[in-house]
Amino acid sequence: MTSPTPPAPDIPLTGYTDEISVRPGGHIAIKTSAVGTGHVTAELVSIGSADPNPDGSGLAITPVPGGHEWSFPARRQALVLGSFGRVPTGGILGRPVVTLSFNVEPWLLRETPSALVSAGEGQGFTIAASATELRLEAEPGGASACVVPFGMKRRVWYRVTLALARRDGRARLSVEPLDGRSGPETAEAAWPAPSLPQDAPLFIAAAHRDGGMRAHFNGRIEDVRVTAAAAIGEVTGECLAFWDFARGIETQSIIDAGPRGLHGHLVNLPTRAVRGSRWDGSEHRWTHRPDHYAAVHFHEDDIGDAGWKTDLEFPIAEGFPSGIYGVRLRHGSASDVIPFFVLPPRGKRTADVAYLAATFTYQAYANHARANLDADMHARIEAWGTPLGPDTYPQFGFSTYNFHPDGSGTAYSSRLRPVLTLRPGFLTFAGGVVGSGLRHFPADSHLTEFMRRSGIAFDVVTDHDLDREGVDLLRGYRAVVTGSHPEYHTKRTLDALKAYTGSGGNLCYLGGNGFYWRIATSALAPGILEVRRAEGGIRAWATEPGENYHALDGEYGGLWRRNGRPPQALVGVGFSSQGLFEGSYYVRTEASRDPSVAWVFEGVEEERIGDYGFSGGGAAGFELDRADPELGTPESAVILARSELHGKSFIPVHEELLTHLRTVSGEPPQELVRAEMVLMSTAGGGQVFSTGSITFCGSLPWNDFDNGVATILRNVLARFTAPTAN
Repeated sequence: MTSPTPPAPDIPLTGYTDEISVRPGGHIAIKTSAVGTGHVTAELVSIGSADPNPDGSGLAITPVPGGHEWSFPARRQALVLGSFGRVPTGGILGRPVVTLSFNVEPWLLRETPSALVSAGEGQGFTIAASATELRLEAEPGGASACVVPFGMKRRVWYRVTLALARRDGRARLSVEPLDGRSGPETAEAAWPAPSLPQDAPLFIAAAHRDGGMRAHFNGRIEDVRVTAAAAIGEVTGECLAFWDFARGIETQSIIDAGPRGLHGHLVNLPTRAVRGSRWDGSEHRWTHRPDHYAAVHFHEDDIGDAGWKTDLEFPIAEGFPSGIYGVRLRHGSASDVIPFFVLPPRGKRTADVAYLAATFTYQAYANHARANLDADMHARIEAWGTPLGPDTYPQFGFSTYNFHPDGSGTAYSSRLRPVLTLRPGFLTFAGGVVGSGLRHFPADSHLTEFMRRSGIAFDVVTDHDLDREGVDLLRGYRAVVTGSHPEYHTKRTLDALKAYTGSGGNLCYLGGNGFYWRIATSALAPGILEVRRAEGGIRAWATEPGENYHALDGEYGGLWRRNGRPPQALVGVGFSSQGLFEGSYYVRTEASRDPSVAWVFEGVEEERIGDYGFSGGGAAGFELDRADPELGTPESAVILARSELHGKSFIPVHEELLTHLRTVSGEPPQELVRAEMVLMSTAGGGQVFSTGSITFCGSLPWNDFDNGVATILRNVLARFTAPTAN
């Protein structure tokens, strides 16, 4: 039996911003939580290198001059996990005899009861279920008035019915499997019905106790209905309310299809567009048969908008340089740096190069708990003075790479909460890893610090901005560069990048496993992204059958490759192999010596290119991409270099395998374990340079940025940004 998670230690100081990016003339709001009294000090900082490794470039976090310092009173702000629904009742529960019914599919029941439906805030009743019984509890106090000794099974649908006769002082509670395995189990008892206020709310999947929401349910609920009756046991009656979850699936609204319009809302992003009790496999797209998807999946650790109050809001002045910034907080001995990005003014560019920060990917991995906080990791964190993460502080919710306690995958991720993995210096790996053990935001600083040290001016834009503004955000830049892992994208971001390269823009894809998963966003759920891990791919969890379409936009999820847009068609290479966080090197091909492309390697004397690095020890590692004409790599693509001698942990990705011996491309499985460095031209006259490896950027700082990998990238950016380019 799974037990509730023990309370997490209080984090001394943390916070988040209201926006991930801002333009000059805009504002950034900071929401913080600090343990203790006194004041929190804050200062605006510029974030250069976010790698804390003392053998590398080290952390480079410098105050921004100009009086960007503030102070405000410390206060603790709690983040409350757990989803539920809240609807008004309009006095309907005060009728002489009413019947409350709903369908329920438990995914996790413990010895301690979970609230299925409850009425009132402190005075009312709760229908609760444990592993062994269903009960009606009176509030306050939780005394059981009616108990059905029946243990509902995991992932089986039941109908629960409560009949309340206020005039007779009786209650009848029953539960019946919807698959017809057995008849209803029923209990009836005296019921001193509480007098509920006219505006008493009804809560779904939790109960309001002790001033907050408690006893969260893990599982699915549908068809919550209240009817009037003449007596307990009457089958039909006037419909007083019917909260139909088949309506408004793309929203967080709860629609009452009954006569009174008692509409409510969902809190903390339970999962919608999931199979209900009526799903029979005849339809897989919820927009076609919403009645088959009339369920909501609630979890005790769901989180949407943390809803913290603002402690500090400050303007970004006109003329403020584009770049990567943060607010450094201090309170006693505790400190924290909360990053954000400043764009150039709208419609303008202040550099020839635009760095596209992979903020969708940062958000998909937000608070990824890896269960690898061992002695080696602790030792490195202490030695380097780096921040602790979600394995220590799980109270801020987890990532789309984690499971809910009931075993279902996490489909949503919010940026409106402290994201502990989005911090300078945050370590992903430690023991046994060559180099720094960084991924995502701190790992991408290997690239941005390289450009700064090389005198390559760049503006910063983000995935979120590209999704909102499209290709107009990129117009005028001679080159756009990605970081190490631009994995998650929307249709709008891919369309923008395709339009940019198709109109003559030059793109540097400097990572691996990029442009891989399709995600959904919606103006109806600000700050949220959704991922459905459908039908194959290297994935942390798999969607349930029939649940491959996003709730937020109704579109098919999963790999972009399965949506007809393989990465090879955009950048020439796509995900081919994955292994441990370790790297190897590239070797040049004969094709790379052709004078038309040999300029890429001018000044490079290494035979083994990138046989070093701060990410896994080599420039070609961890997740590898290769070219494939069948998947869209154009004829213009030249494979410049190819990796070799990867470790035994590396395997081909699942989508390339037909059997254990046969692959989609026809190549032997182990020959798919390779990264390929590619240069290609586009129909619009632009060029794309791709490295096919997550660890490529980690080799840039080696030997103080004086190495073959850094030279290659300098050559490419010099050519792409030259006035006569293309």
